[in-house]
Amino acid sequence: MQPDGSTFIAITDRGWWLRGRITYEGKRPTGIAIPEMAAILGPDGRTLKARGWYDTESIAQDGGLLYVGIERVNRILRFDYGKDGLLARGQPIEVPARIRTLPNNKGLEALEFVPRGLPLGGTLIGIAERSLDRDGNNQGFLIGGSRPGLFTLKRSDEFDISDLALLPSGDMLVLERKFSWTTGLFIRMRRIALGDLRPGALVKGPVLFEADLRQSIDNMEGLSVHRGPDGETVITMISDDNFSALQRTLLLQFTLVGE
Repeated sequence: MQPDGSTFIAITDRGWWLRGRITYEGKRPTGIAIPEMAAILGPDGRTLKARGWYDTESIAQDGGLLYVGIERVNRILRFDYGKDGLLARGQPIEVPARIRTLPNNKGLEALEFVPRGLPLGGTLIGIAERSLDRDGNNQGFLIGGSRPGLFTLKRSDEFDISDLALLPSGDMLVLERKFSWTTGLFIRMRRIALGDLRPGALVKGPVLFEADLRQSIDNMEGLSVHRGPDGETVITMISDDNFSALQRTLLLQFTLVGE
């Protein structure tokens, strides 16, 4: 979501951009206007699909620059979106060696850029969907910035990582999910102090909410935060339907009370 709370840019699993403007009735989202899609381009101008770079799962923004994480090949590309828009070509950035060896289809699922002026300003935060250390905790990465390195996120109740986003205060929201054919689909969100992140740290954070299929959710994989028209903190989530007729692509918005 862009700061205006209306325009947005998203990515699809198969390497496409989607941008548009959310329409509202009052503060309730009602639809998407002026949608545009374009194939994401690699450094040589070929599409990511043509290169076999699938599962574009995570996106982060630094002003006019966009960073996209590609799960199946464990790479991060930087795009000069502010200059070239949907025709921008992605340039690979240097990543920790551990990222290149993340498990197939369990790689970088969450990515966020820390604005300058906050703790860890100028750093990309990445978290794997499910890449566990010897203690069973999920691996995270501080890329660039003044204190690069690895950290771990406490894993509990078999939840995997879906996405992350930063609140205006600087705290980090982590979206998680779990699914099985016997118990169904669950999502939850945790809040972690940005100041707790440092190389070698194990972070946890309290749970803000949990939901399951008794509520109107699906496979929620995208998370973003912006300020609403009255200064309230608005959380946007979007789901991935996994190309399944049994699932939906949903866009949900909530206000975080007291933020």
